[in-house]
Amino acid sequence: MANSPQAKKRARQNEKNRKHNASLRSMARTYIKKIQSKIEAGNYEEAQAAFQQAQPILDSMVNKGIFSKNKVARNKSRLSARIKSLKSA
Repeated sequence: MANSPQAKKRARQNEKNRKHNASLRSMARTYIKKIQSKIEAGNYEEAQAAFQQAQPILDSMVNKGIFSKNKVARNKSRLSARIKSLKSA
């Protein structure tokens, strides 16, 4: 357990930041799930709109350090490919 005032403050800050980051991470995952549900429903227009809405959110999560750059790029690439396959089908 933290003993010095500095360590106690740092522990408080860490807990606050952990909760904030968890909230942001959850929000980003919800956007991804929304896109996936539109894709599974087979609705190209709604999936494309949801993807356009989620892209800046996911990019901002990279800047905040919530997700790594490669993870977000990989997710966006895979979702985009699945949406494009809806259009051709």
